[in-house]
Amino acid sequence: MRKLALLAFYVATLPWLAFGQASHWDDAINAAGRAFRQQQYHEAELQFVAAVKDAETFGPLDYRVGMTLNNLAELYVREARYTEAESFFKRALGIFEKGDDSTASNKATVLNNLAALYQYQGRYGEAEPLYRQCLALLEKTRGPEHLDVGSALNNLGALYWEQSKIAEAEPLYQRALFIKEKSLKQDDPELAPSLNNLAVLYVRQGKFTEGESLLKRALAIRQAAFGPEHPDVGNSLNNLATLYSQEGRYSEAESMYQRSLSITEKSLGPNHPDVATGLNNLAELYRSEKKYSEAEPLYKRALAIREKALGADHPDVAQILDRLAGVLILESKQINVDLLYQRALAIRKKVYGPESPAVVESLNNMGVAYTEEDKFPEAERTLSDVLTILAKQAKPDAVTLARVYTNMSNLYGREGKQKKAREMAQKAKKMRGLEESPS
Repeated sequence: MRKLALLAFYVATLPWLAFGQASHWDDAINAAGRAFRQQQYHEAELQFVAAVKDAETFGPLDYRVGMTLNNLAELYVREARYTEAESFFKRALGIFEKGDDSTASNKATVLNNLAALYQYQGRYGEAEPLYRQCLALLEKTRGPEHLDVGSALNNLGALYWEQSKIAEAEPLYQRALFIKEKSLKQDDPELAPSLNNLAVLYVRQGKFTEGESLLKRALAIRQAAFGPEHPDVGNSLNNLATLYSQEGRYSEAESMYQRSLSITEKSLGPNHPDVATGLNNLAELYRSEKKYSEAEPLYKRALAIREKALGADHPDVAQILDRLAGVLILESKQINVDLLYQRALAIRKKVYGPESPAVVESLNNMGVAYTEEDKFPEAERTLSDVLTILAKQAKPDAVTLARVYTNMSNLYGREGKQKKAREMAQKAKKMRGLEESPS
């Protein structure tokens, strides 16, 4: 079954560490920073590497070594060079862990950035304790309403959001935005990530008016601060397009998706994971419009990018496998699409746990695939597994239950078991009634 496209989120990182005394290192680090901000990544890398060598002349544990390693790792994250980034973040963290209390805020910066890397790789269990350690250090050293605390709250909220822990994410997003609005001017680009993430959450809750207002504000801030071709502008356009798609405003959504994708490809290169996100979302739009032949190649290209950049077992790869299989079913292409779902399911069990919402989604979709392929015993067993998982929950989601009952009704109908089909259809109708009733 179709799941609405998830909106991309922007992981805000803490500010780079302060520059030290005048030296060759200062020249190199400042030049690297300028090149990075201008998206001249090759030049930035050359300058950062030079800065590392200069910093090491001050001693292997000098704070300038840690700072430069952190910033070089940030560059590698932007270029999707995750293995190199992790190595440099860990080296930087090791330096600041050996320092005294004066290096606590520096340690927090690296903890935040390493956690963000793990989050981007789908390594959520490793990311959460780092974010929490970072947040505790910042609250202790800088106070509970410092801007960096707001960034850390925003990132921890984004981690929960990706795991569908909406109740945990919302208060963190709200507190982050409160801190930033209290300290910053209304057009400061540092506000945009918090505006964006809270907007995404509102859209998930069906609060489209509130979400659109925040997304438009974030877009205006980023365009004024960075210009129309910056990747952060592309991020905002992508998110606003997804909102329009969910509202059925397909023409507006398509033009925004295409503009966003053009910006992202131009600024980050055609094989960056953010390009895959744009391709996925545009494909979702075409799928909503029943333009399946246009959606399929976009999903396939997104899958190839994510497998190469993120690895075969990343949850974003599972997402694309799931979406591609769904389109192939809708196109009536009999090519064992259940195998795609099985691969997605294995990834999600490994990352999220055997009874997570993502696993429920994969099992439900796999049941549909088995039904379409006339593998009726496998379909019934798989959909029954979904109901078993949902029955263990204190308050199962009515929308999900309705979807599973509808799929079981379709299964029994195709098998000629009309009585069972009617029973499941009635259960689905009851669940939809609960969904639509006021709480």
